[in-house]
Amino acid sequence: MTVRIYVPRDAAALALGAEKVAKAIAQEIAARGFDAEIVRNGSRGMFWLEPLVEVELAGKRIGYGSVKARDVPDLFDAGMTDGGEHRLCLGEVEDLPFLKEQTRLTFARCGVTDPLSLGDYEAHGGLAGLRRAVSMTPVDIVKEITDSGLRGRGGAGFPTGIKWKTVLDAVGDRKYIVCNADEGDSGTFADRMIMEGDPFVLIEGMAIAGLATGATKGFVYTRSEYPHAIATMTEAVGIARHAGILGPSVLGSGRAFDIEVRTGAGAYVCGEETALLNSLEGKRGIVRAKPPLPAHKGLFNCPTVINNVISLASVPVIMEKGAAFYRDFGMGRSRGTIPLQIAGNVRYGGLFETAFGLSLGDIVDGIGGGTVTGRPVKAVQVGGPLGAYFPRALFDTPFDYESFAARDGLIGHAGIVVFDDTADMLKQARFAMEFCAVESCGKCTPCRIGSTRGVETTDKIAHGIEPEKNRALLADLCNTMKFGSLCALGGFTPYPVMSAMTHFPEDFSPAPQVEAAE
Repeated sequence: MTVRIYVPRDAAALALGAEKVAKAIAQEIAARGFDAEIVRNGSRGMFWLEPLVEVELAGKRIGYGSVKARDVPDLFDAGMTDGGEHRLCLGEVEDLPFLKEQTRLTFARCGVTDPLSLGDYEAHGGLAGLRRAVSMTPVDIVKEITDSGLRGRGGAGFPTGIKWKTVLDAVGDRKYIVCNADEGDSGTFADRMIMEGDPFVLIEGMAIAGLATGATKGFVYTRSEYPHAIATMTEAVGIARHAGILGPSVLGSGRAFDIEVRTGAGAYVCGEETALLNSLEGKRGIVRAKPPLPAHKGLFNCPTVINNVISLASVPVIMEKGAAFYRDFGMGRSRGTIPLQIAGNVRYGGLFETAFGLSLGDIVDGIGGGTVTGRPVKAVQVGGPLGAYFPRALFDTPFDYESFAARDGLIGHAGIVVFDDTADMLKQARFAMEFCAVESCGKCTPCRIGSTRGVETTDKIAHGIEPEKNRALLADLCNTMKFGSLCALGGFTPYPVMSAMTHFPEDFSPAPQVEAAE
């Protein structure tokens, strides 16, 4: 019986040597004459264990990690193909606490299946949602998504069903589905993991969105920094088209929908939906004034749904299991699950999918295991470079949209970056302003000029130049940017700056000057 050995092809695993490990395993298989095959799966999201090698035995997966190429001969000597004991043996992967404690709905297949095997995808529940959708009217599909409570996972948290209904009701010669895969936030990697580890779930979600709204064409807009995701998505789209999942008649329904993968040049502002549309149209990636909304006049002036990867990848499980099943997870107006991306100075960094509602402290101390340096946690930034810094005093905040907003924070794309007590929050505030100055499209004055003045002002505070006056000036700049900027880049940059000033005032006071001895 052929033994299946899984070696991730995820970018995180590749960065840690997975390609060398796969080659070493292939050499051992050939040299020893074993009846075994290597499957290049996605990552399970436990990055401290990568490359995580898994051996499938009697329907169970025994894990070994983290494996280096030099470990491979020794693993074979220890009987890895029979689940043999070894210092790197982790036991059954599904029983590892980090994985066992998750609620994997969107990421149910990630790390489990061969990303480019349609048969593997279907064997693990894939296409069930799309098959149900082709038997439903567009109105009924939209109602199912609306009733599920799914909100945009890209940052704004706008109800997905309302956006879809707006496009369904809009009049246009053509309609489009645009997947915003321009994952530019620090500490985020969920979109990349889906595109590399389970691309068919995104394709299925986009096809369902097309059936729901009357859109016949979809675009996946991703960043040039994701070469592996681009290659995997492109190949998966071709496989889906050949299988009749995409094309002139989706699963024989007589309704057309097709997808193209497009690559941006790496501008952070193109994560904003209207700048993204300009880029897709071959124009400079600058923000458009709204109204009109993209749902009325979006790509090529046609009604357009713009959702991010996780929003669209969550659709198939909703259509398969029903709105009530999905809505049963979560709290308040935040329904379903959220893929937490835990990064920075943290012991157990990776992706943890769970229902909304865990406290920030449970996530950082419990799931993340505190800092990898062993020093106290000083601050946690949630929501990327535009997210607020939360001190330990706010670690009781439940992870949901409204709870974070009530404390002047935002969930964003659910990236969580941990800092220990050596972090200088004045430097972090300066970085936020500098990031905005570099990435601003330049269309509006508060963002373009305000961020540059913000860098100058934080530098003056750092050098002890009229600190009280410049702290007041920095707060005034933030207020102008927050309420005067055209988009969220300038509008949200004040969140990290003001939270750093509010919660860590000691870092914004000049160090006492030591007088030179006479």
